[in-house]
Amino acid sequence: MTTLATALAASDMLLIDGLHAFDFTFDATGLAIECMDGRQLRRWHFTPEQVAAAQGAGEDWCLQDAEGEHRLVCMSALRAPEDDDEQEHLDEPADR
Repeated sequence: MTTLATALAASDMLLIDGLHAFDFTFDATGLAIECMDGRQLRRWHFTPEQVAAAQGAGEDWCLQDAEGEHRLVCMSALRAPEDDDEQEHLDEPADR
């Protein structure tokens, strides 16, 4: 069974209440998220107990705090594949 903690460990980016958040930390103190909403800095903090009580599966989760329910989507950022061809050229001896 996947837990939110497991999903967070594999995530590079979150979508919280429809806002993209690259700046988040998940550790023993809980889940802290920051992102810009226009010119306003938005912050959320969820305790370890709130993270453990999250409902959902895979990438989609619902978290509860004093403000109410929040929808959280765990995402992995797209990365370009390593350019192995370039490394091969660096390893070859130069022509003289």
